[in-house]
Amino acid sequence: MTIHTQSINADESSAETGAADVVPTDIGYNRWAEVYDAEDNPLVLLEETRIAPLIGNVAGLTLADIGCGTGRHAIRLATAGARVTALDFSEGMLERARAKPGAEAVRFLRHDLTQRFPLESTSFDSVICCLVLDHIADLKGFFGELSRICKPSGFIVISVMHPAMMLRGVQARFIEPVSGRRIYPQSQPNQISEYVMAAVHNHLQLEHLSEHAVDSQLAASSPRAAKYLAWPLLLLMRLKATR
Repeated sequence: MTIHTQSINADESSAETGAADVVPTDIGYNRWAEVYDAEDNPLVLLEETRIAPLIGNVAGLTLADIGCGTGRHAIRLATAGARVTALDFSEGMLERARAKPGAEAVRFLRHDLTQRFPLESTSFDSVICCLVLDHIADLKGFFGELSRICKPSGFIVISVMHPAMMLRGVQARFIEPVSGRRIYPQSQPNQISEYVMAAVHNHLQLEHLSEHAVDSQLAASSPRAAKYLAWPLLLLMRLKATR
């Protein structure tokens, strides 16, 4: 099992009738990288309007971005003064991240996030993990790694597609421009209780938990969001390392 960041798919009308492939997560995101940043992505839009207060002022902090994708958070936070190390499994996504303005301030590493992170214990003031967890099978082990690299009294911020979306048949997917096929990077049907219990198992203190639905404002700005109006789309967590 491999992992990566996620979003709602590309052309949903075509996705209803087109041929589909389920592929290993890293392969899926390597293929997605070409169009990932250009898509109308309501999940990303919603997350980016809600997550900043949880992360707060990062100037002078050491920060790890686990599952950084195309660097949308890593580069912004480095510009804000954080010393950022960013990990991702997909070399295709990392290539996109490294090509962006400001990327030179970030230490980008390719790594299989199902394995122990190549980072020293208690070395980061803050850790973020955005739109990744629905690709993780071993949640206890993964939360253990997030906890291990975080300094005592540091914090961890997590975003993930709300598990309720799977009731609508929605998971990470996109339409591949060349083939026209729906591509599904392998995902896991994790539940909110499993996220919370993985945190508890690793002695992480829950400071914030919130669920965010598609509202009329998001539906107006993102045509793809309209079909999910009033459905919970995003789950946010902030955890404190207590050891």
